[in-house]
Amino acid sequence: MDVPLGRVAKLCAVLLFALLTHVTLVQAFGSHALNADHRNERALIDRYGRPRGDIRTYDGTPIATSLPATGGPYRYRRAYPRGAEYAAVTGHVSLHRSTGLEQAQDAVLSGEDPKVKVRSLVGEGAVEGADLRLTIRDRVQRAAYQGLRNAGIPGAVVALDPATGAVLGLATYPTYDPNALATFDRGLLAQTARKLRQEPAQPLLNRALNRLYPPGSTFKLVTAAAALASGEYTPAAIVPAPARLRLPGAPAYLQAGARCGSGRPTLAYAFQASCDTAFAAIGMQLGQDLLRDQAEAFGFNQAALRIPLLATPSRFPSVADRDQLALTAIGHHGNRVTPLMVAMLSAAVANNGVLMRPYLVEEARLPDGAVINRASPVAYRTAVAPVLARYLAAMMTSVAPASGTGAGVPGVRMAAKTAASGDVPGENAVITAFAPAEAPEVAVGVVLERPGQRVDAVATIARAVIEAALS
Repeated sequence: MDVPLGRVAKLCAVLLFALLTHVTLVQAFGSHALNADHRNERALIDRYGRPRGDIRTYDGTPIATSLPATGGPYRYRRAYPRGAEYAAVTGHVSLHRSTGLEQAQDAVLSGEDPKVKVRSLVGEGAVEGADLRLTIRDRVQRAAYQGLRNAGIPGAVVALDPATGAVLGLATYPTYDPNALATFDRGLLAQTARKLRQEPAQPLLNRALNRLYPPGSTFKLVTAAAALASGEYTPAAIVPAPARLRLPGAPAYLQAGARCGSGRPTLAYAFQASCDTAFAAIGMQLGQDLLRDQAEAFGFNQAALRIPLLATPSRFPSVADRDQLALTAIGHHGNRVTPLMVAMLSAAVANNGVLMRPYLVEEARLPDGAVINRASPVAYRTAVAPVLARYLAAMMTSVAPASGTGAGVPGVRMAAKTAASGDVPGENAVITAFAPAEAPEVAVGVVLERPGQRVDAVATIARAVIEAALS
């Protein structure tokens, strides 16, 4: 009888060991996935059982907060007082998923970040989420969003402090109201999410960070920088600008028109007049490697940038032949930029050639006022030498009053480069600018998708954002 009992005991020991092993694996390695599963009601009850930290602008304006919920198993609900205006920044948190800062800073806002959890448990004895104070200035954000909404044209705006990299404004249009996705009504939530996903205008897309656009003539800033850095050009150097430039290897011509003057303008004048044939010829003369190196110095082809929202990398293409290189040099081949990169071009020039890493969160603070994280400006890349940055700034300053786009701000000297033509159907309007020219405080990138004859709206928006930043 001892032999059967011994076998049963061994079997029980094996089963107990297997059970303990499985429990350990679940707790150690599977708990995160189980907690993240939106079907896990216990995880949701815990998630909404305490308030998340607030998200506020630099000025203190609340743009995401938690309010007491009425009825149901959840104690708190998320609310977005400024809704669509800040949707590209806050994103949303819902029963199924989260986006924007709600996702990127979830651990801090929910209190699950180790630093937040330890400090809150020591101080209050309960886990509390930390509040985020952003770099966004409310008046700048309002000017950016209202400018896009008033124009009624899909696009985006980004405003940066060139000296620090702080994001002063980030808006996209069309957009959505995050409050509509913060509901606890599962049927309504599914219906709203499906409608937003199927909308042709793509209101859920953060155009400022995640849509790529041809840069057009704003890329001439990169080509001009490469020309100056090569040592073969100065702003006063005479450059060929024929009325028509044959693209090698292709039965096609670039047209210069009357704006290139006599056909032999200075580099500075060709930049001011945005002469395509001049910059296409410069691009071919410099070659692919120099042009790519300069583009990458500005941040093209780099790893995805987190601000902490994830920004899609801007692209400088692999150029197969000289006709493609000519088009690349004027921003009309495979070059692609986000509106963030458009603002970064001006920010680098404005900051004596040093591009600061963009960032969106100024600090994280516990409810008792203790600061647990504070941003520290960091250099991201050196785009050009300081003396070349001054040359480029002077060339951009000559563009602003001469562009005829209405981009100027009364009493303020601006520096700008535009890519906008109402005569080209389907072309986007792009502007990169900074001001004041002599002591820059703000750099702006604006993109409007196919504005047609309303091309001047891109400069109007840029002017309004700059005025708001300087007021």
